[in-house]
Amino acid sequence: MTDQERDRLVGLDIGTTKVTCVAAVVNDFGALEIIGVGNAASLGMTRGAVTNMEAAKASIAKAVDECRRMAGCRIDDVYVGIAGGHIASFNSHGVVAVLDKTEKLVTEEDKRRAVEAAETLNIPQGRIIVQSIPQEYKVDDVEGILDPLNMVGVRLEVNVHVITSALNAYQNIVNCVSDADLNMKEMILESLASAEAVLTSQEMDVGAAVLDIGGGTTDVAILLGGAVKYSGVVPMGGDNLTQDLALGLRTSVETAERFKVARGACRPDLLSQEALVIPSLGGVPTEVDPAHFCSILEGRMTDVLECVNMEFVKSGLDADVHEVVLTGGTSLLPGVADLARRVLNRSVRLGEPGIDGGLSSMVNDPRYSTAIGLIMYGLKCDKEPRGPGGPSGHEGGALPGRLWRSIRRFFAGD
Repeated sequence: MTDQERDRLVGLDIGTTKVTCVAAVVNDFGALEIIGVGNAASLGMTRGAVTNMEAAKASIAKAVDECRRMAGCRIDDVYVGIAGGHIASFNSHGVVAVLDKTEKLVTEEDKRRAVEAAETLNIPQGRIIVQSIPQEYKVDDVEGILDPLNMVGVRLEVNVHVITSALNAYQNIVNCVSDADLNMKEMILESLASAEAVLTSQEMDVGAAVLDIGGGTTDVAILLGGAVKYSGVVPMGGDNLTQDLALGLRTSVETAERFKVARGACRPDLLSQEALVIPSLGGVPTEVDPAHFCSILEGRMTDVLECVNMEFVKSGLDADVHEVVLTGGTSLLPGVADLARRVLNRSVRLGEPGIDGGLSSMVNDPRYSTAIGLIMYGLKCDKEPRGPGGPSGHEGGALPGRLWRSIRRFFAGD
């Protein structure tokens, strides 16, 4: 393997409406340079779950092939995003004794064992742990530690954010990626990947939420004190706006989507007052009042944002969310950010990755936040100590060790 192959990082965002593949390399200054981008219509996916294996595999292969041709290199290893209604998450707590009885120094092994202790809980049958993300550690009586490595103590505790998926939904995505001749290095929750790409360290510290408004779902992640504290899913997204348009204007879903992208807005004053002539289901052109067109989009987007407010309340962190950052394709609809400020009653901005170098101009866009975040996550993993089976503690090939442990617990009936 050449140095360039070793430093190549690829993010694969398998969305409900679009599959995006982005490849990057690490330059001599340690920064990411985008070398390839590929997109394909996402077929065989519904709200983050595979509904047609062959169609989903073909969509993945098409996006990866386009990225590969642009980059001019092979693509084998990918970091894959996961999202959808089959995702559930919660916070957990783990406690272990420090193994070093002489100097009492906390090691990477102690950290790993503490996280494993937090994972050792009754996961409902049919679910699997996708990610376990440490929030903070405690060494003896010292709390609020982000990294306890080499600290002195006899007892190590950790608070962990645990993300789970329905086992069948997870395995279907793994199989699609594998069937497309790709090796999945890690699967990451898409809203957390987006947060990696669009949030500043200050926002992560004081309290911010990322809303990744995709086609099928709106994924919510709340970060505070530099760590993820909550993640959730609202089962509505851009497709719901399109479907409401199709129903309200009595036109096809394809036509509604085309007019939403070309002429849509969630604020009346941002919508062109030029008459809208939209083909009806019977093919007869119908003139549509721009105000009515806008009201349909605004109404459904308001529903989505009100559900987000409910997620904030459910998290118990409502008062700690000082900034909301929007990503995903639907966030680009004119007026969405203004509507979010009104409905959520807090500061809102659009999130863009802000990558420099290479083909950065192609990806500095909310639609690429997840793919870029997956690459940034991969870069961070490559810099961390390697576990017994490879990067990030992988065992048994492509699947992370925690996944193998979850599978063993599942089939053991624990």
